[in-house]
Amino acid sequence: MSPRDLDTQIVLRRLLAMDDLLRVLERLDPADGDAVTHLALERILTQLVDLAGDINGHVAGVTLGRAPGSTRESFVLAADAGLITHEAAEVLTPSVGLRNVLVHEYEYVDVDRSRVVAAAPMALTAYRGYVDAVREWLSVEGR
Repeated sequence: MSPRDLDTQIVLRRLLAMDDLLRVLERLDPADGDAVTHLALERILTQLVDLAGDINGHVAGVTLGRAPGSTRESFVLAADAGLITHEAAEVLTPSVGLRNVLVHEYEYVDVDRSRVVAAAPMALTAYRGYVDAVREWLSVEGR
């Protein structure tokens, strides 16, 4: 099987969605205690991880010829592919754990809201850096 070509539209559509989510996240006050804000925050955090995982998987498949076995591994492969730095992968990877808790409701009754509130500023900074790094990678690659 030959590796497929990079579909920049796949990447760009996801980056635009991430930009939208980050703009909403900037406007939220995660600590306000409002249930609707908290649910919006949870959704934004899970979507950021999912969109980045999609980008990572696509780029890894094209550049490395291998697909990640998990979203967590997708960040490692994204770094191996040169999409992001290994340091960025280390910062972003823990967000997968929180995403899994939120999506699969492992601890639904006991989800500590403070974990979600604390994740918001990290996500804003780390995922903004991720989006910028991916755009830079696309421009350097001439895609």
